[in-house]
Amino acid sequence: MPLDMVIGAQWGDEGKGRVVDLLSANSHLVARVNGGDNAGHTVTVGEETYKLHLIPSGIIHPSTIGVMGTGMVINPFTLVEEIEMLRKAGIEISPDRLWISDAAHLITPLHRLLDRAKDAALGAAQIGTTGRGIGPAYTDKAARRGLRAGEILDAEHFASRVRDHLQEGNRQLVEWYGQPATDIEGMAEDFLNKAAELRPYIRRIGPLVKSALDADQSVLVEGAQGTLLDIEQGTYPFVTSSFTVAGGVPNALGIGLYPARRIIGVVKAFQTRVGAGPFPTELDGAIAGHLRGTGENPWDEFGTTTGRPRRVGWLDLVLLRYTHEVNGFSELFITKLDVLSGLDEIQVCTRYRRRGRELETLDFSGDARLLDECEPMYEILPGWNADLRGCRSWDDLPKAAQAYIRFIEQRIGIRAAYISVGPERTDLLIGA
Repeated sequence: MPLDMVIGAQWGDEGKGRVVDLLSANSHLVARVNGGDNAGHTVTVGEETYKLHLIPSGIIHPSTIGVMGTGMVINPFTLVEEIEMLRKAGIEISPDRLWISDAAHLITPLHRLLDRAKDAALGAAQIGTTGRGIGPAYTDKAARRGLRAGEILDAEHFASRVRDHLQEGNRQLVEWYGQPATDIEGMAEDFLNKAAELRPYIRRIGPLVKSALDADQSVLVEGAQGTLLDIEQGTYPFVTSSFTVAGGVPNALGIGLYPARRIIGVVKAFQTRVGAGPFPTELDGAIAGHLRGTGENPWDEFGTTTGRPRRVGWLDLVLLRYTHEVNGFSELFITKLDVLSGLDEIQVCTRYRRRGRELETLDFSGDARLLDECEPMYEILPGWNADLRGCRSWDDLPKAAQAYIRFIEQRIGIRAAYISVGPERTDLLIGA
């Protein structure tokens, strides 16, 4: 039962796309199970850079099947655009290679309008959402009035449901947020036409995934966002609207409690965050600029989905211990070690000071109010100046870089199985 999971160990943007790209070369199915087009996975192959928001990035390998699970919320406009983009790049996308769960939910244009209006109405208390309708779509799902992908298969029923949804959303937009009414009929026609293009891809995925596992075919799960954005375990309320942790995967695939072979925690060699919320190790100034980059390269620290500059800071081992506790990582995949090159010294947060006490682990479940009270306490390690892009083995790394990896492994208690030293497929080495 070769079920492997790739899970973000921070606030997302850890580099999961390149991890999935590596592992999916030997996978039969590659599945996304949560989130929507607020996620962004970037994969660089030679001169080509693919930025994907919905389709599992493993589909770039010609032998894989992409699965979109029940926990996802799908914007048909975004998905059709991605399908067309990949086809133009020479990647085959067909109903044989892309499966959409009939229980996945849909994002409509009204969800996007409501998302932006609601966040704007919060003023200084804004969460900093992507404005892509994720929260309202999950709200409708929890309220049992959501639109599910399987409903697309019954055109007459679906058209009626869509119009009812748009009328109700339009009322909320006007009465709750003081926004102008929108053209329901034009919006309905466009949405129905686009959703109809997804009809051939929709199916019940649980039996298909279970059949693959029972046949000893490898299934790789590509987590979206990161553990610290989980709706239950993350830095609430500055979180996403879905689960992002390993525990939600079997339900989203409809396969029961299958044991995972590997749960790979992906962590940057430093820390980043997009949007509002607590960030104990956040930096500004010259070091922040060094970590973030200029935005001239697709792998610099600017959101794949939003384009917003990411907040950056030193690696936080207190939070990494917490995400390991929540997920039970079998190993770590450390990304962007090369970005630290050129720094004279590197600080690592190993514990917090809160209310006169020192904490090496959180004694609360990510509560943003309590995390804001935590002052980071650092240990300082020597930096290095060597360019790591050419490193292909552990022995190629400078001694200071090796010491940095060993420090993380010893403090978390897990091996770093892989280390990336650049954005391309080949910029990778195996841990010692």
